[in-house]
Amino acid sequence: MNMGTVNAGGQNTVKERNPAGRTGRKTTRTFVYIGMFAAVLAVLSQISIPMPTGMPLTLQTFAVALCGAVLGWRLSLASTAVWVMLGAVGVPVFANFSGGFRVLVGYTGGFIWGFFFMAALCGIGSAMKNKPFGLEIGFLGLLICHVFGALQYSFVAGVGFWQAVLLVSVPYLIKDVISVVLAFSIGTIVRGRLAKAGLM
Repeated sequence: MNMGTVNAGGQNTVKERNPAGRTGRKTTRTFVYIGMFAAVLAVLSQISIPMPTGMPLTLQTFAVALCGAVLGWRLSLASTAVWVMLGAVGVPVFANFSGGFRVLVGYTGGFIWGFFFMAALCGIGSAMKNKPFGLEIGFLGLLICHVFGALQYSFVAGVGFWQAVLLVSVPYLIKDVISVVLAFSIGTIVRGRLAKAGLM
């Protein structure tokens, strides 16, 4: 949209406003963030230590919480969805360079489904002014993720739910709680700097 004005010398000057261009740049930036954090999820998933239960020790929890803390709930859900879809079609983005729909319905799949809730709640919590309460919302997302993980492991392995909790949840809780705290701390700094630079 062009808006003409007349200066003191009687000459026409044109002040251009292009909201469509600004919207396009914002949309492009949004896609970049979604893709970038889907890549972060894929990379940190490979930092993995095998465990006897078949549930590897990874940095996925940290990656998901960081995604929520930096991007907010909408974009973090989108990044998580991209990562899961890539893995579902066979791209080796899950732990130990695994991929395929079989992972989503296998021993560890419940945690992957639970990451959607964790990403959303970490995103919601990180946006709250009351940071301690926001962190509690993030912990709720972590709890839901562990419940999903234990439920699916229980079903696939044919063991009781509480036995599954003891096998695949309890041994990882301290690491995961620390991961959420670190992700919130780092994510707050990153998000603040991006906002200050006009990139959020």
